[in-house]
Amino acid sequence: MRNLIRIKEEEYFPQWEDDPVRPELDKQFRWNYNREVYALKREEEVDAVLCVAYTNLVPKTVEDLVDPMGKECAVFYTVWSYSKGAGREIVIKTWDFLKENKKEIKRYITLSPKTEMAYKFHTKNGAKLISENEMTDNYEYI
Repeated sequence: MRNLIRIKEEEYFPQWEDDPVRPELDKQFRWNYNREVYALKREEEVDAVLCVAYTNLVPKTVEDLVDPMGKECAVFYTVWSYSKGAGREIVIKTWDFLKENKKEIKRYITLSPKTEMAYKFHTKNGAKLISENEMTDNYEYI
C-alpha cells in the first residue's frame, strides 16, 4: 500500500532533482512558505512526487506562482512517477487530502506543459482544460 506524505524541507529528499517537467526549479523554490512537496511512498520507496503552490490566481507561468498572499488555489505545478499508476494516485490522494485539510482552498488547478501527454493525463483523471496560455495549459479538478 502506498501512503501520501508531505515532505518537509529539512528532510533529505533527493528525488526533487528528478523532476522531468520543471528541472530548473531549485529546492528553495519548491519549499517556499506557499509551496509544498508531497510524495507517494511504499515503505522506503518513492513511487511519485507532486509539487503544489498556493495562490489566489490561475497561473500562466511559473513566475505567477510567486504570490505570497495566495491561499484560494492549490496549483499542481509538477508531477512525476516512478511506477505505473502512481502519478494518477498521487494527484487524487493529494487532491483528497487538501480538500479535507485545507478548507480555504476553493480551486484545484494545474500549471501544465502544452503536451498531448499532459492533456491525456489530466482529462483522463477528471480535470477540465480551462485555459490555454502561450507556454502552458491550465486544467481544473472539480
